[in-house]
Amino acid sequence: MSQYASSAGSQPVVKVRSRRLSLKTILAFVLFGLLLLTQLYPLLWLLIYSLKTNEEILSGSFFSLPAQWQWNNYQGAIEGGSYFRYLGNSLFVTVTTMVGVILLSSLAAFAITRFRWKYGQLVMLLFLLGMMIPMQGTLLPLMIIFKNLNILNTHLALILPYMAFQMPIAVFILSGFLRTIPHEIEESAIMDGAGPFRIFRSVILPVSIPPMMTVCILTFINVWNEYILAATFISSEHLKTLPFGVYSFVSQYSVNYGSIGAFLVLAALPVIVVYFLLAEKITKGMVAGAVKG
Repeated sequence: MSQYASSAGSQPVVKVRSRRLSLKTILAFVLFGLLLLTQLYPLLWLLIYSLKTNEEILSGSFFSLPAQWQWNNYQGAIEGGSYFRYLGNSLFVTVTTMVGVILLSSLAAFAITRFRWKYGQLVMLLFLLGMMIPMQGTLLPLMIIFKNLNILNTHLALILPYMAFQMPIAVFILSGFLRTIPHEIEESAIMDGAGPFRIFRSVILPVSIPPMMTVCILTFINVWNEYILAATFISSEHLKTLPFGVYSFVSQYSVNYGSIGAFLVLAALPVIVVYFLLAEKITKGMVAGAVKG
């Protein structure tokens, strides 16, 4: 009995401690829960809105579920709203803008950060000042310029200002990343006889994929839903982008609110899918140049 007691006494004593959440942790969970609710609620409300009839929408019951799910609103949004035509125009304008922004901003960031010239910081300052110019303040000058160039009411009238407004933040992100790349890898390429464009194509571009993905996603989100410039410079129906599709359901005597909601859901769906698939790359690209090493 004594042997058993001694052997039992030699066993390690395991203490179970109850984990209690601190006040800071609870407050953090509550805060993030409220932020999540404020972000998700508009999307859920729009989805429910798109499945209601006009009578249910006009009755003022904003928080109630539809009595019968009106999936035919989506069929009407696709057929009656010329969804695919607007979608094609938005894709063309957005993708072309993304390609132009990536090409020009990467070249500008490469010249600012990797070349030794006295105007590098001045050029960087000009790009940063471009972030402070409001889009609305450029409408009249751009209207006059595009009219003189005879490109008004074309997709080019959208692509050029979109690129101009997206390049400052793109140059800022890419410049912060390129400053962390050691110059030794360029020196080895120069020893092999590589010129500036060869270094840019073979050395800089492959290692700059994370911040470039961030630039692409931010450009996609900002350009996809832009309305002010598109409403000012585009008047032809076959050139309009997705934000104009809602007017297809508005007539002189009636408005199809359910189809408008369905069209808005379909218009927002590509942005939501792209963001959730590539959200991690946005974070990695934003902090890619924050820590050297």
